[in-house]
Amino acid sequence: MKLLVGIDRSDRTQAVLETALKRATAMGDEITVAIVETDNGPPADLLEAEVEEFFSECSIDVSIRSLTGHAGSELVELAEREDFDRVIIDGGRRSPLGKIQLTDVAEFVLLNATMTVTLVR
Repeated sequence: MKLLVGIDRSDRTQAVLETALKRATAMGDEITVAIVETDNGPPADLLEAEVEEFFSECSIDVSIRSLTGHAGSELVELAEREDFDRVIIDGGRRSPLGKIQLTDVAEFVLLNATMTVTLVR
C-alpha cells in the first residue's frame, strides 16, 4: 500500500510520523512524506532533515516531497495523481466541550480525497 503523509511544523507532526511508521512496519507500506511549507514555520529543508533522521533510525526508506500553495489541494492532487491508497494527516484539536475542530487542510482533504484518510489526534 502507498501512504502519503502530510506534515507541517505543528506540535503533532511527531504523532503523524509515528502513526505512519507503525502502519508501514506492520503492513510493509511504502511511505511518501509531503512537507507543506508555511509562512510561520522553519524552512522545508530543516523539516526534511528531521524526517530523514526519524525514518533512518527505524531503517525505513521514505520519499520526501515539498508542497507549496494550498496545502489541502496540493495533498489531494498529489495523492490522486500518484495513486496513493491512504493519506495520513493531523486531525485537528478538540474543543473544551470535546468536539472535533478540524483545520482547514484536514477539512479540505476529508471532503475532496477519493482514498482513505487517516486523521491523527
